[in-house]
Amino acid sequence: MTVSRTICLGFLAVIAIGTGLLLLPFSTSTGEWNSWIVALFTATSAVCVTGHIVVDTGTYFSPVGHFFILALIQIGGLGYMVATTFLLLLLGRKFGLRDKIALQQALDRSKLQGGSQLVKSIIATILLFEITGILLMALVFMPQYGSALGLWYAIFHSISAWNNAGFSLFSDNLMGFQTSLAINIIVSCLVILGGLGYETIFEAYLWLRDRVFQRTEQRRVFSLHFRVVTSTTLFLLLLGTFAFYLTESRNPGTLQPLNFGQQVLAAWFQSMTARTAGFNTIDVGKMTTAGLFITIAMMFVGASPGGTGGGIKTTTLRVLSSCTKAILQGKEEVFMYERQVPHTLILKAIGVVVGSLMTVALTTTLVAFVDPGVDFIQILFEVVSAFATVGLSTGITASLSATGKILLVITMYIGRVGILLLMAALLGDPKPSAVHYPEENLLVG
Repeated sequence: MTVSRTICLGFLAVIAIGTGLLLLPFSTSTGEWNSWIVALFTATSAVCVTGHIVVDTGTYFSPVGHFFILALIQIGGLGYMVATTFLLLLLGRKFGLRDKIALQQALDRSKLQGGSQLVKSIIATILLFEITGILLMALVFMPQYGSALGLWYAIFHSISAWNNAGFSLFSDNLMGFQTSLAINIIVSCLVILGGLGYETIFEAYLWLRDRVFQRTEQRRVFSLHFRVVTSTTLFLLLLGTFAFYLTESRNPGTLQPLNFGQQVLAAWFQSMTARTAGFNTIDVGKMTTAGLFITIAMMFVGASPGGTGGGIKTTTLRVLSSCTKAILQGKEEVFMYERQVPHTLILKAIGVVVGSLMTVALTTTLVAFVDPGVDFIQILFEVVSAFATVGLSTGITASLSATGKILLVITMYIGRVGILLLMAALLGDPKPSAVHYPEENLLVG
């Protein structure tokens, strides 16, 4: 039982428990036993913080069912190992070496030290941002829906936004708040911060603390990880906003009926949510083919390491972009911000992208085979959305066959645990070898 197998089986266990809870009669609004495929699909989507749905979450499930979904979202956003470690700390259990290694792999950290303190900081960060989101959203929802229901809406959507889940209790997701500046800003901030990753947030906090308290004895320098994550995230958000405005501003089904300011706001929200959030303020099914393809590309990249989002991650994109730049310039080393990128990191980035592309290609082919009546672009959109744990949909998810839905369930699971971690769980940890083979060139490109 290796660490990678523990993490993968842990997610499966949480999904199984969630499926059992959502099967119960008091989880549905009708009081009847739930369908197994609906329970399985919803539980997997919640634990994998995807947001894909096959039923209307707000009307199909009861308040108890909504609570179960929210709990699964929170556990899935934390990650199995972080949630388990937090429970061990609450119970006063000793934080051993195996736990530190598991936490290191789960959060993709480079060091083992400070694991227990990190978990405490993560929990504190989650509570800070989610409670802030609840208070701000309550100011919008409570006057419109009443105190009790408005507060519940604020709690549900704040937790869903921070964890990049995309689940909503409204039948049209957030399309009813398309022009609401407050909801757009609050949800965007929660999604972006949740997707940046805890390491990036902690580093920004330490820098801000030193500036506020004027600690000049040691000048803090941002790490390469922080620079790459923040710059790439900002670039993709602005690029996506421009691209969506360009492709959808003349589309009568999405942005054309809005004025210029509202179009920019909706384009920004779509750019933000395509980065693994899953919320939508426009009808995704009415988007142009160009808009859908741009969304697919944005979803495939996803969020950043250590965050609550999926995809191949922003750092992977930057590493491969820098590799391409180095090759075009005739260089043998890859540099970013005056730092050399290790070759092992380059190999890992290549493995992530190749494995992700193979997973998406295989799943798309299988779904197209079992559901031949669905357009290819819609199938590709659904598969990438599932793999990147986004949850955006063109509206075909509920109409897919049971086999098609199970394929999406498997894809969501693979996207959440990570393709490399899953391969390590299936094949076992790599063993060091003392054998070295002679080097020989071959033609490439």
